Amino acid sequence: MNQFSGLDLLASSVLVLDPEARILYANPAAENLLERPFKLLQHLKLNDLFLNGDELLSGFEQALARQFADKRQDLILERNGHEALHVHSIVTSLDLAHAPVLIELRENVQQVKLDREERMQDQNKENKELIRNLAHEIKNPLGGIRGAAQLLELELPERHAKELREYTQVIIKEADRLQILVDRLLAPNRLPQAIADVNIHEVCERVRSLIVAEFPRGLSIKRDYDLSIPEFRGDQQQLIQVVLNIAHNAAQALLSEIAHHRAEIIFKTRVVRQITLAKVRYRLALDLHIIDNGPGIPVEIRDRIFYPLVSGRDGGSGLGLTLAQAFITQHAGVIDCESRPGCTDFRILIPLP
Repeated sequence: MNQFSGLDLLASSVLVLDPEARILYANPAAENLLERPFKLLQHLKLNDLFLNGDELLSGFEQALARQFADKRQDLILERNGHEALHVHSIVTSLDLAHAPVLIELRENVQQVKLDREERMQDQNKENKELIRNLAHEIKNPLGGIRGAAQLLELELPERHAKELREYTQVIIKEADRLQILVDRLLAPNRLPQAIADVNIHEVCERVRSLIVAEFPRGLSIKRDYDLSIPEFRGDQQQLIQVVLNIAHNAAQALLSEIAHHRAEIIFKTRVVRQITLAKVRYRLALDLHIIDNGPGIPVEIRDRIFYPLVSGRDGGSGLGLTLAQAFITQHAGVIDCESRPGCTDFRILIPLP
């Protein structure tokens, strides 16, 4: 509709409705937010868009009755097959008989971020509980299996000892492997932190040298550092392990790009100000990004990458990101990831003094 074309340039999402709550106009921002082109939105009713749009519909009806000039409220709008939208809605009456109501939706990015951090915290707690239970269920019978295999080896008849010892050794070695796995799962909760002054760029450079040594050709590791970032108190070895786990996963995912000499990992550091981490407000925080141009994390595991034993590649232990999350949590920070084909971005936020 040409009379509303000026709204096309707005960054916030705008819907114009007729008296029956049907959509007459949606600007490009609304198309992006609702993930539908205008051709599919046109003539849909407002209550067709959301599973819980009663409050928004009530606002429409009140605007239609001219009970107010505009009404503002924060809403969580649920959609079938899509993530819920956290929005600030503004419902406005228009002096147009054929288009009496305009609805503006502004995505509440801060609320989405807080909800995501809460989910990450809950997930971290669940991980710890899962690990404790897993260790309890595995360790005791594992010791018994290994001990029984050792005793069995001593009782083997001499004439068949050599051949049969191969089987007992398989049992013993597999028991040892599982013991190492359990110890790695428990490591973040067992080992005390070695707190000292940490320079995050020394951490990144250490990891960079390790990755370059393993992948000397075909992989470019770029630095985009803010050298003004101050030192902070932390466990340098834990942070090296965090960055190494993420960067090594990235390098493994980039094997195809490495073969064609187009693989790239970026270490990027910035400072963010006035940020809330785990419901605590901080004046400054380190903002570390580890970005790669690989194929992206598979969609089916994207929401579970920090869970124990979840891996996106064959032969992966599924512990690297679990340990990374545990170590960052110990630094009062948060770790998150956004991934799509061609760009995977792990973001680490840690409070600064």
